[in-house]
Amino acid sequence: MALGMISFLALCVFYSQVPQGQTGCAEVDSMTEAVAGEGFLLGCISCKRREEVPGSAIVDWHYKAAGTEEFVHIFQYEYNNPTILHEDFDGRLEWHGTMGTKDVQTGSVFIHNVTYNDTGTYICTFHRTLYLPLDEEHVVISKEVELTVVENANRELTAVISEIMMYVLIAVLQLWMIAVLIYCYRKISAENEVREARKAARSQSKLVESKDPCDGIYLE
Repeated sequence: MALGMISFLALCVFYSQVPQGQTGCAEVDSMTEAVAGEGFLLGCISCKRREEVPGSAIVDWHYKAAGTEEFVHIFQYEYNNPTILHEDFDGRLEWHGTMGTKDVQTGSVFIHNVTYNDTGTYICTFHRTLYLPLDEEHVVISKEVELTVVENANRELTAVISEIMMYVLIAVLQLWMIAVLIYCYRKISAENEVREARKAARSQSKLVESKDPCDGIYLE
């Protein structure tokens, strides 16, 4: 859970700090498990189909408690005006979406001090207006998050697999480095042996050439 949460937070911080018309956009699903007493980011990203088209958006969040059938309007964001609309979330919701532009593509909100009563279904809705050359186009996009509140964080399978793969990769790299070192050592040793053999051969050749040609000849 921690690994996925960090990744999602990094993405949301990136999109909230940089004007959306100047960057790419990637839709990432929200995490769905919160820990009681801690904070939690309700993620919601809706990318425009064409980045070059200017637009604006209003984001609404609705909530349906577990075991109930009715959604209540809890939050709305309209350019630089975040508004908490339900008393159960008063002082606990904080806008973590796109800032500094009306062209909102990240509509995430952060819940402070999560309680078990926050368990339920959340719907994030983008009311987007695209300003086309000849007309305006109005688009409504909704995303749903099923939130579960637990006492202790459970490590998600993806995080466990990622950690295992990290250790496997480290072990493989270490073995590869050892193999490379052994190969290099053997290659250098072989080259040194060949070099020494050549030196010995050259020394022997010079010794033969330097002998007196009269050696071994006796006059009768």
